[in-house]
Amino acid sequence: MNLRLTAVAFLFAVFANAQESVTYQKPSSEILQLAEFQRAPSVMMNSKKDWMVFSYRPTYKSLDDLNQEEMKLAGLRVNPVTNISSSITYSNNLKIRRLTDKTEVQVHGLPANPKIAYTAFSPDEKKLAFTNTTAKGVELWILDLASNTAKKITADNLNANLGMPYVWMKDSETLLVRQIPAGRNALIDDKTTLPTGPTVSSSDGKVSQNRTYQDLLKNPQDEANFETLAKSELVKVSLNGNSQPYKSAEIYSGVSFSPDGNYLMLTTIQKPYSYIVPLSRFPMTASVYAANGNLVKTVNEVPLNEIMPKGFSSVRTGKRNMSWRDDQPSTLVYAEALDGGDQAKTADYRDEIFLWEAPFNNAPKSFFKTQQRFNGVDWSNADFAVVSDGWYDTRNTKSYLINLKDNSSKIIEDRNSQDVYSDPGTFNTTKNQYGRYVIDVKNNKTNLIGAGFTKDGQFPFIDEFDFNSLAKKRVYTSKLKNSKENIVDILDAKKGDVLVVEQSSSQYPNYFVRNIKNGKGKAVTQFANPFESIKDVYKEVIKYKRNDGVELTGTLYLPANYDRKNHKEKLPLLIWAYPTEYKDKDTAGQNTQNPNDFTFPSYGSFIYWVAKGYAVLDDAAFPIIGEGKTEPNDTFISQLVANGKAAIDALDERGYIDRKKVAVGGHSYGAFMTANLLTHSKDYACGIARSGAYNRTLTPFGFQREQRNYWDVPEVYNTMSPFMNADKMKTPLLLIHGDADNNPGTFTLQTERYFQALKNLGAPVRMVLLPKEAHGYAAKENILHVLWEQDQFLEKCLKK
Repeated sequence: MNLRLTAVAFLFAVFANAQESVTYQKPSSEILQLAEFQRAPSVMMNSKKDWMVFSYRPTYKSLDDLNQEEMKLAGLRVNPVTNISSSITYSNNLKIRRLTDKTEVQVHGLPANPKIAYTAFSPDEKKLAFTNTTAKGVELWILDLASNTAKKITADNLNANLGMPYVWMKDSETLLVRQIPAGRNALIDDKTTLPTGPTVSSSDGKVSQNRTYQDLLKNPQDEANFETLAKSELVKVSLNGNSQPYKSAEIYSGVSFSPDGNYLMLTTIQKPYSYIVPLSRFPMTASVYAANGNLVKTVNEVPLNEIMPKGFSSVRTGKRNMSWRDDQPSTLVYAEALDGGDQAKTADYRDEIFLWEAPFNNAPKSFFKTQQRFNGVDWSNADFAVVSDGWYDTRNTKSYLINLKDNSSKIIEDRNSQDVYSDPGTFNTTKNQYGRYVIDVKNNKTNLIGAGFTKDGQFPFIDEFDFNSLAKKRVYTSKLKNSKENIVDILDAKKGDVLVVEQSSSQYPNYFVRNIKNGKGKAVTQFANPFESIKDVYKEVIKYKRNDGVELTGTLYLPANYDRKNHKEKLPLLIWAYPTEYKDKDTAGQNTQNPNDFTFPSYGSFIYWVAKGYAVLDDAAFPIIGEGKTEPNDTFISQLVANGKAAIDALDERGYIDRKKVAVGGHSYGAFMTANLLTHSKDYACGIARSGAYNRTLTPFGFQREQRNYWDVPEVYNTMSPFMNADKMKTPLLLIHGDADNNPGTFTLQTERYFQALKNLGAPVRMVLLPKEAHGYAAKENILHVLWEQDQFLEKCLKK
């Protein structure tokens, strides 16, 4: 006890200064050599899996990358100079190869110092389009795969502020491009423009449940700037660079061709805009045009959606999820709520699905009614479709097999959506004659590819599914002992060739073609392990139980030379976790961790510190369970404490750790968890909380997976808020937050106010605000400094 008091007293001295003049620092050499690695390329493949495109990008962004002009409007964050998202991640090189070749080759003709984004194959898959961002804007480029040559086909005048700025047309020779309108209005500078009046909002007395959103419009100047930045002209551009106007300037939020390419659905954002919800809930109009640009029909008009019923299974009224049916030339499919969109109402059926065939002269036809909320429909290259629905409160999901010949239906899946052991997998798909991905059906049979989680471990599988009998036949089960394979695609079902990604704890994930009939595999890529210094650390998925019998798991890392048999040395322990809500104990106790997953250290966990002699329990299970009518958060604190104690007890019983030297950490909701654990438990010597929210009264209309609002259950909100219990927190805490957090609810203010409360109440606390960073950290300077801060903090708390 005296030792603990001495340690706390020392840490009070450490955190005594109000501010420090700190320049960017780098962590110790053991961590730095892991953090400064060369990122392997990402791989993109066409539908036939015969072409591979390798995209290379820097391991980190730089602070200079983040220090660009930025406007935050209606939920967007964009660069008003270049007209693209300010948070987008660029590639800086492209290489290609055929699957049958041995090595990739450099693409010729790329721009100097490229900033590549938004890549997409042409419908015939002979070309690849991509954007390049210059100092002035966004250009469109085309890569011809056969000649391995890229060329620019537009000036840097594309508008990518709302995302993908182009779409391929059916002929693979033309693209429809969003372009900045000629003579666009200048942006209004709030700092130099005087307002013409106050900002006024009002309510008509209707009850709603809106989350706490970031980056909303705040005044008429914001409205004008949003409209200026979001408006685009649509222009047809051919591969030789010739262009012709197609549609005048509007705010195009959706551009979608029908499968046969004869119709185009354009969705536009309309006024009035809102100051309390983002642009996804602004008024929208969807209209279908013929390929020549003539209006065929306005198919949907959605009003401003500021009023929503309570609950995650509640939806707006009217047509929603409108899209083209994949297996027909030009038919729209959409859903409408049968319960007014309110999950609190009793209804035999929640949604009705409609089909509407172009040119929309006839009324839409009812296709199917779902018992729960409509989640989607998968079409096939045969006479079948699969509709899925779900209900959040019960976590139930159902899938219905529809026979399109007679419209008969059968339930083929009815399970808890969180029950990974019963997950049947996903249907193998193929591209149909329209270039759309559909379920690949041959002789009324298809295949399902599953992750294969079981109570005994993970065994990815392929099942054959018979649409007539509904019978399943296991075709393949992966049973690699010292490695793991993820099944990507079935290349040739008759031959048994499948594309997989194989990895182990020390083998970087690489692509292989494996024959499931003879077990032989051929390497396709050969990416090297960039983390050789920790390849020999001990890694194990451990299982243990909570005091109420709930089974828990976590991935344990021990230093490479640690003596696990004698374990004379007791190691300091670092726990990294993130709470998850469940509706039953069985699913909460299921294991989704695999010891053969590649060990990929990053700033997003504590794995780095195994190289410095710490024991690390990564991704420790922290389930929060509420069975029946009880909500998980009703007993959040007690379950949180029990989860942590169970992990510490399990490792203490093995003799690995010094239970007086345990640190816990987490990001976002994991930070919220960390602050609560330090407040309500004496099991920890310190904690690290990054980019969290600590006062739930500042997110009064729900947070995470909590559907109830503050006025429904004030005791839950207050009890769960570390801020409300700041006077009880005396354990050293490192708070880190990006000063430009864009995540709903985790305003930087949350950390600033929590720090002030702890400081004034005498708690040992340190706050680090990272310049220019959003909810996830990106700049190398900031990430390395975060690692340094954590390293210094853990050394002081657990080793000194």
